[in-house]
Amino acid sequence: MAVDLVLSSGFLAFAAQAGVLKAVEDVGIEVSGLCGTSSGALAGALWMAGMPADEILARLTATAPLRRVRPSWAPWRGVLSIEPVVAELRGDLPATFADLGRPFGVGVVDGARRPHLLCEGELAPAVAASCAIPGLFAPVDIGGTAWSDGGVADRTGLAAWRSRRPDVRLVLHLVDRSAGAEGDDDLDGVAVVRSPRSGAKLWSLGDVGARFERARQSARVVLEGL
Repeated sequence: MAVDLVLSSGFLAFAAQAGVLKAVEDVGIEVSGLCGTSSGALAGALWMAGMPADEILARLTATAPLRRVRPSWAPWRGVLSIEPVVAELRGDLPATFADLGRPFGVGVVDGARRPHLLCEGELAPAVAASCAIPGLFAPVDIGGTAWSDGGVADRTGLAAWRSRRPDVRLVLHLVDRSAGAEGDDDLDGVAVVRSPRSGAKLWSLGDVGARFERARQSARVVLEGL
């Protein structure tokens, strides 16, 4: 049985996202497509590019997030620049969405904070843009449009993804809200894995191993029941 994964936003919820992906590997579920927002976009892109969940956990939690970014040259757009993350992702990801070989989308907002789902074009900047929290990070310019973290308007991108792929079974990883839009998704027919908010900070991610295992076990229960 094939499913599409939808990984919600969640502030620095890398460990929980990786835990869900590890459960998918454990159970052997076939993933036909993936939609991610913020931390879900980052972990999901690496996984769709072939990186195993254990390696994703190690890669995204090896250093404090604050060490992966730099001060912005235009602080009125955001006090930090996520451009170093774009450069890092160019080494980890294929050049374009199409190169992944399966449908993939990332949730972003434009300058008016209207939600969009990016599903084509250059991959690394789009993934980084989905993590660029407005005010904290400067937006990422792609093709003349400034894009930021989609979680401020739509934490899951579920409705937009469902409209693109209406006949596919969906599994949603929903991280408890710490900021951003509450959302009013129709979860009818959607298998939902829930994780608490990470409690992580830009300078310390905390006990990532425990959050990874908790998400892994929660996801296994849901996935084995499909």
